Amino acid sequence: MFEKQIRIPSAEEIIAERPVPPALAKIKRERDKSAIDVITGKSDKLLVIIGPCSAHEPAPVMEYVRRLGALNERVADKLVLIPRIYTAKPRTRGVGYKGMFSQPDPEHKEDTLKGIRTIRSLLLSAIEESGLTAADEMLYPENYAYVEDLLTYVAIGARSSENQMHRLVASGIELPVGIKNPMSGSIPVLINSIFAAQSPQVFKYHNFQVATTGNPYAHAVLRGRVDNYGNDFPNYHYETVMQTLDSYAFSEGELKNPAIIIDANHSNSGKKFKQQIRIVEEVLENRRRDSDFRRIVKGFMVESFLVEGCQKHDEVFGKSITDPCLGWEDTERLIYEIAEKA
Repeated sequence: MFEKQIRIPSAEEIIAERPVPPALAKIKRERDKSAIDVITGKSDKLLVIIGPCSAHEPAPVMEYVRRLGALNERVADKLVLIPRIYTAKPRTRGVGYKGMFSQPDPEHKEDTLKGIRTIRSLLLSAIEESGLTAADEMLYPENYAYVEDLLTYVAIGARSSENQMHRLVASGIELPVGIKNPMSGSIPVLINSIFAAQSPQVFKYHNFQVATTGNPYAHAVLRGRVDNYGNDFPNYHYETVMQTLDSYAFSEGELKNPAIIIDANHSNSGKKFKQQIRIVEEVLENRRRDSDFRRIVKGFMVESFLVEGCQKHDEVFGKSITDPCLGWEDTERLIYEIAEKA
């Protein structure tokens, strides 16, 4: 049984309540182009999608983004920094906390309408105070319409990459969409997902039949795999990255803009968050040694926050309430290292 609780206005109604001011829209256009240029190879900068596992509360997220914005001014010639403001991050089993979109206060009950308005306010404030536009994970495809005018990068998670609706909606997004390999680690499935996202599609979306032209900026994100017993296996090493490059090549030109982003956490690190530093360093070294590896690997995803580790409840300001993250000191050093070796 479904109990109707709150009527949610349409995306058009919500956006009309607080549209993006022209000055911020200009920043977004410039940021979108910078990210697209990396994926297409027009720019040799690296994308670094970095931030907390889950944006569970606006104040620490804004403090993090302000710091990242100040750091961006020092590395902008080498990197395109994109803060992770992931607002629909659920617990692994899908029960309990489901992210800011559903639960703007993690200690209180769900309030989706308040969550949507909180997110738009947060994303607008982030642009205004840091000059940075954000990345979010498209966990629920229908929700993307509420923030489509505010993001520069969209991620599709490992548990969603085989879902047809995620692939269809990705085909209508005019931004880089990073599609993670499925939990099984199957690269053919990943390549099929990218192909679907890059292809024109017709489907039902927000009470309309819509047609898309395909998204040429959809690309691969390698996050490691999990076996049938829950064991983690990485896929950021040289051999597995080059196998993914071969899979792109086997598509015989059907896929545009071959690109790989390395997710330094999740099954690549076994969720041992400090290992993200070592993983990034190894990938940077492989980029230095091999021109093909360098050409295909366009950047990193890193989970970090103000305070390292994680906590069960929102008690320590700027500490993750989902997966453990790097702290700010390690984050700052890592960003400088990536810029130096990019």
